[in-house]
Amino acid sequence: MRATALRPLLAGTVSVFALATAGLPALAQEAEDVFISTGDDTEAEAILPQDDAYLGEIELGTSKRDIQTDTAEAVTSINQDEINDRQAGTVAELIDSVPGVTLVNGSTPQGSGINIRGFGSNSTYGTDQKVLVLIDGATTGAEELYRIGNQLFTDPQLYKEVSVNRGTIGSFEYGSGVIGGVVQLETKDASDYTGGEIGFRFRQVLEGSSNGSGFVTSSTLAWQPTEQAEFLLNYTLRDQGNQEDGDGNEISNSAFRLPSYLIKGKYSFGDNLEHSITASYNDSYSSERDVPYDSFGTTSGTFGNVDRDIHTRVAGLKYEFNPVGNDLVNFSANLTYSDQEIEQSYVPGSSSCDDGGPYPSYACGFPFYETGFDVVNADQRYETTKLTLKNTAFFQTGAIGHDLRAGVELIRKERMDANSAPGGTDDRFAVFAVDDMSFGGLTVTPAVRYETQHIEGAGTYAGSDQDNDALMGGLSLLYEFNSGISVFGSVAYTESLPILDDLGTPLYMTQPEKATTYEGGLSYLRGSLFSEGDVVRAKVNVYQTRIWDVTSYSSVDRVDMQGVEMEASYVHASGIYLDFNANLVDGTETSTAGVDSRWRNAPADSARLAVGKRFGQAIDVSWEIVGNKGVTTSAGDHTPGFAVNNLRTTYRPQMGGLWTDTEIRVSVENIFDHEYTPYLSTRAAPGRNFKVSLAKTF
Repeated sequence: MRATALRPLLAGTVSVFALATAGLPALAQEAEDVFISTGDDTEAEAILPQDDAYLGEIELGTSKRDIQTDTAEAVTSINQDEINDRQAGTVAELIDSVPGVTLVNGSTPQGSGINIRGFGSNSTYGTDQKVLVLIDGATTGAEELYRIGNQLFTDPQLYKEVSVNRGTIGSFEYGSGVIGGVVQLETKDASDYTGGEIGFRFRQVLEGSSNGSGFVTSSTLAWQPTEQAEFLLNYTLRDQGNQEDGDGNEISNSAFRLPSYLIKGKYSFGDNLEHSITASYNDSYSSERDVPYDSFGTTSGTFGNVDRDIHTRVAGLKYEFNPVGNDLVNFSANLTYSDQEIEQSYVPGSSSCDDGGPYPSYACGFPFYETGFDVVNADQRYETTKLTLKNTAFFQTGAIGHDLRAGVELIRKERMDANSAPGGTDDRFAVFAVDDMSFGGLTVTPAVRYETQHIEGAGTYAGSDQDNDALMGGLSLLYEFNSGISVFGSVAYTESLPILDDLGTPLYMTQPEKATTYEGGLSYLRGSLFSEGDVVRAKVNVYQTRIWDVTSYSSVDRVDMQGVEMEASYVHASGIYLDFNANLVDGTETSTAGVDSRWRNAPADSARLAVGKRFGQAIDVSWEIVGNKGVTTSAGDHTPGFAVNNLRTTYRPQMGGLWTDTEIRVSVENIFDHEYTPYLSTRAAPGRNFKVSLAKTF
């Protein structure tokens, strides 16, 4: 990263830290998202200074989330405890606390999306193909559906873990063209409830929220008839009315009703149960009536309103073979299928171009007919079928240890031909390999992916065939010192092969977007630093990304993004903990005319600080402050900054009897009812919201 570009970012860290800490004594002003969790302490082995106080295994306390200090990748995982404690209404809300992640809206499944490091969702299209979303390995999401957000139309109650890998370096075993990052969701398993014991377990969750009169019921039945077989069934219904912002104004188009269910089974067999087959089916459905066609907006506007039905399905069949005593073989074959249908029709009279007179109407200066615009009545369907064959091998070559992951992928994307959404097929074949090579404290990881593409148009573009291929890869290095400090760096190159939407532009069909990302930083892990039994974790990551041969954004020749991501946590033996993270960014887009301006999708600088206390295994209480810096665009438009507070509490009764496996959660989001609209969002954020949930496992 250029020193001149880095200086304002590092200088900004001072102001962001000041913003977060200044909010502590002034909690009566404004802040955001506090979550309260009760995770068990974990035992881990840390590399610590060589003296009597720091040798051997130590008990490492946990805060809200572990910081991954042992990898060069910028990766964050959210486990089941945090998923439960955050009481998120959408999957997007689960990951908005990850540095580098910014939501476009986010409190509803429709009209929302995920922006990572300035790429991903925007208010015109649900995605720009630079953030990859996987559910149990299945690639989900469409291409450029006009004004319809569609990245994560599913319910958080179906999942037990969500991980976010920011940037390109960790993406090569999952896909090509990943610049923002990879979001991976893992559905629940029956053994998560049975603990591997034969029998039934049933879990019921009931939740209510004050803002929008929200209600959630989630029922999970887990059955393990034998040690070899397990089955799970989950049904979740999430219902929310239109919410209000901090000034008491209704946030139009924020209501939704989302029924979802998950069916999953696993059968293990063979010697030492080294073979297994897992099948799953994940389904979510929403029926919306008389809502704006522009799902990012709040009013009908020119396009008018529609009746819209959205049906999202993900199915998977996975075979795994992991023989005992053979470190060279850990094989999996994962066949997945994802499908999303969107059926919609114009609501007569709802467009601002409809003056109620004879047709055609010229209220907007052009002819408008009673049936509305063709794009508003266009049904959409896109399907992705993928087969991934992968093997993980552990072996030694001299003094170097290898963790080699290699495989092949066959991918077929199909899209129905519709107005403003060219149909056709996109067939791809990919080969990838990632090798973690360790020698002492040094880990060197080369990664490579080769991908070919055959794309065929349908309907208007029938016969528009095109073949492309790309070789991409990267290299990361991590060195861990005995002091607990680690230094790391990486370089990665990727290409975004053309998409079906590019069929109408012949140049784009032969011009993949290209991007390089450079990253570097340091991490720190140490126990008993200030007092016996405390733990300090920290990680700072600096990155610089350049994209050229741009086809995803109008009139843009290249984009340069650079930023600093910071994570830190402190846990005291008494149960007190602090979590902090910050994201400082600077983005520039260069137009096709050679003019530089602020990158239109670069998020605001942000910081988040949580202070909490655990009281044994029973109670966890925390207060969180979230602040965003104001943003002024190159056009002079200004979005003010904000700071909001959230409080979350989890109570797990320890009395036994009827209270066994019972969890009670109470939270208040946006405590001081602050009115604000996050930068990049198109709707105001919800005002104060009380949430209460009761969960019981029988």
